[in-house]
Amino acid sequence: MTTTIRTAITDADYEAWRGVRIAVMPYERCPSVAELRDLDRPGRLLVLAELDGRVVGSGLADRSRDGERATLTARVHPDFRRRGVGTDLLRMLADHAVAQGYETAGASVDDEESRLFAARFGFVESNREVEQLRQIGDEPRPATPTEYQIVSVAERPELWAAAYHQVAVPTLPDMDHPVALKVSAADWEKEWISDPAAMFVAVAGDEAIGVAGLILDPDRPDRAEVAYTAVRREWRGKSVAATLKRTSMAWAADNGITEIYTWTQRGNDAMRRLNEHLGFTYGIVSITMRAPLPLTEAP
Repeated sequence: MTTTIRTAITDADYEAWRGVRIAVMPYERCPSVAELRDLDRPGRLLVLAELDGRVVGSGLADRSRDGERATLTARVHPDFRRRGVGTDLLRMLADHAVAQGYETAGASVDDEESRLFAARFGFVESNREVEQLRQIGDEPRPATPTEYQIVSVAERPELWAAAYHQVAVPTLPDMDHPVALKVSAADWEKEWISDPAAMFVAVAGDEAIGVAGLILDPDRPDRAEVAYTAVRREWRGKSVAATLKRTSMAWAADNGITEIYTWTQRGNDAMRRLNEHLGFTYGIVSITMRAPLPLTEAP
């Protein structure tokens, strides 16, 4: 069979793209069609791979969050692997990245088969993230702090913009990445929050000092991803992050969520320890890989 690769254009195409993503990664939230549309920008490409008119794979080429390289994602439905679909997708996405002027590509893999596939094209490991999971049961709210207060963004919407400037901008460089993530105020508003009622800000006086919360999953309303959790340096060691997280866990319990999960990159031992203290267990390991462009396939 011959693989046909075409650009995702219609909402039905985007829904088919989501179908492959969910089949391949049922353990991680998939953006909705509306969210995917909202992320559209020049140079970003979503494609579908078809065999005999049936969608069997999907792909994404975009800029990385640090803006230094292309991000390539080629996914094939588990029922249609080992037919060359993934290779065709990756080559097409890599050619697009080269045409956009990128000299390096990044990709993430969550299993050994995918790692070996990426290695064939010159990808080597650059970082690792580990999944941490927490079952939600009866979650009491934390004691009310005396030095600061915890407020949901639904209660005070203006806090989310304040949290970008007062918390995100100074703390994002602390993440263990070779190049600091580049997150614009517009990205913060679109990509780093879902339901304002599930996002919490720690406030001392007129200043935002910490953030934490949950990214909800319309496909799996019983499950949510832990959102960006950060506390300004001068407030660390005062249980601000733990209080924020316990608040979000209590909110989860009140809203029918039975499991939450998060990804913690290598080097962020403090967050891993905090999650362990809060009862999180370990799950999948995700490997970040990089390769020079254009890609070269090993014989």
